[in-house]
Amino acid sequence: MRTVASRRAALRHLIDEVGPVDQVGIDERAAKFTTRSIKKGSKLWGLKTAVSMVDLTTLEGKDTPGKIASLCQKARAPSSDPEVPSVAAVCIYPFLVKHARKALADTSIKVASVATSFPSGQSSLKLRLQEVRQAVADGADEVDMVINRGLFLSGELDAVQDEIAAVVEACGESTLKVILEVSELETYDNIRAASMLAMRVLRADDFIKTSTGKASGSATLANTQVMLEAIRDFYLATGTPIGMKPAGGIRTAKQALHYLVAVKETLGDAWLNNTRYRFGASALLNDLLRQIEKQKTGAYQAPYYFSEASGSY
Repeated sequence: MRTVASRRAALRHLIDEVGPVDQVGIDERAAKFTTRSIKKGSKLWGLKTAVSMVDLTTLEGKDTPGKIASLCQKARAPSSDPEVPSVAAVCIYPFLVKHARKALADTSIKVASVATSFPSGQSSLKLRLQEVRQAVADGADEVDMVINRGLFLSGELDAVQDEIAAVVEACGESTLKVILEVSELETYDNIRAASMLAMRVLRADDFIKTSTGKASGSATLANTQVMLEAIRDFYLATGTPIGMKPAGGIRTAKQALHYLVAVKETLGDAWLNNTRYRFGASALLNDLLRQIEKQKTGAYQAPYYFSEASGSY
């Protein structure tokens, strides 16, 4: 049996292997992304692109098939303006996947479902895999899984990686998004190490994701930048492109544009589309729509002009 000391040494070894994070450097770089000047034409493009990257989400105990039908309608046509694109996906609990699948059958909008005992990840692997297989059987195009942070922080790295690999297999052809829950990983070094650990068993165009949106801390420009740089370094080393999904805490169009600047300057244009970048931030959608209207007409619409999306994230 491995000792506590040997497990801690395993995590330390992984951090040394993938390289530590310059915390001051990351914070300074993230701050600079908020100072970039964006021209009007580029801003309108960015706002519409951000809409196309939203995973429209509801993860509430009071969710019903009726609420999912409303969410899917919002996903199809976020605005009465036909030039505004549909969102990338709807993200819901597994028991509602069938309803979303039916409502979106004639669209390219993906059905995503949180699984693996979201948000804690604290149940047996057998149960978590059953949940994934059922979601996929019901029509989920994408599965959002949360890693066991306790295993990671205690240095049980092989166990974490084996669980991710098992979920990859259970997903079949469905895309997997691995949630690190960064606020519980404590340090940038741990976030980078967990990102690298996950990517080693992911497939091209699977995702890593910052947060469940259910913990006290969620996505920030800085912790997202740590993950973007891990994706960049992994891609340069292996040629395997991994997607990115910051989630939770992104509520304004201005914030979304800062995140897109970070993507462009770190990963380049190949990641500026919804096959490789998403926002897990439903509360963001209506502010994007308001800002698009402002860019086109010069006037803001009142918040009630747009239908409610969701307040989950």
